[in-house]
Amino acid sequence: MNSFLILGFAICAEVTATLALKAADGFTRPGPTVIVALGYGTALWLMSTSMDMLPIGVVYAIWSGVGMVGAALGGALLYGEPLNATLLTGIGVIAVGVTILAIGQGQH
Repeated sequence: MNSFLILGFAICAEVTATLALKAADGFTRPGPTVIVALGYGTALWLMSTSMDMLPIGVVYAIWSGVGMVGAALGGALLYGEPLNATLLTGIGVIAVGVTILAIGQGQH
């Protein structure tokens, strides 16, 4: 399987777990708590799998950048958290950086 696809699934699992973490309300709600545990476990397993094929620096940069964007957008959609022009500009800059990293990975 494509290493970037595996990393993408890892990021989706991590963002899902992060969004569920807020809903878990200090681990007092069982449903979201189970999603948190399964999501983070799956995310770390998939992330480690992607590191078998990609450099750690590239994996972690993409993981953190795309994960932050996903969490910010998810927080806005699910929890009504604000997204102002400054935050949207930061998300754009991160997207450009992640794209550059992905392109650079293809150049050995």
